[in-house]
Order: sequence, then C-alpha cells, then structure tokens
Amino acid sequence: MDHDVILEKVISVVSETLEVPAGVEPTEQTVFKDLGADSFDLLELVTALEDEFDLTFDDEALEKIATVGDAVGAIEAAQQS
Repeated sequence: MDHDVILEKVISVVSETLEVPAGVEPTEQTVFKDLGADSFDLLELVTALEDEFDLTFDDEALEKIATVGDAVGAIEAAQQS
C-alpha cells in the first residue's frame, strides 16, 4: 500500500479515535500526546489501527509509536513482514 494512502487512513483513524477537534488537521509530525491522548487513548488508537489495516503490532513497534509518522512507519514495516 502506498505511503500517502496509509498516511491518509492513519490521519482519519487518529482524528476519529482521539476525537480531534474540527479545524485541527494531524500531520506526520503530530505527537499523539499533543492531541491530549493518554495511555488508554493510545491503546484504543492502536487497536483501531490494527483493525483498519488488518495487522498486529509487535511490542517493539508499539514502544516506538508516538507520532502519526511513527504509526505509518510501523504499519509499513508490518505489511512487509
């Protein structure tokens, strides 16, 4: 799957799951904690991303996901393995 398509889907899932206010558009550099996400929100987000992309992140990948770009990279890596 193309990087831009993954990015678009991740932004959509992030916006919906974290209830990002209208007018705020997450980018690859957006840090989830800056959107007000706590550990429960992050767990919910990871679950939503796994469902959306039909994959499972390993523990090592989960530890590195802090931004939208990190999530995109983890999805790309999971799809290649």
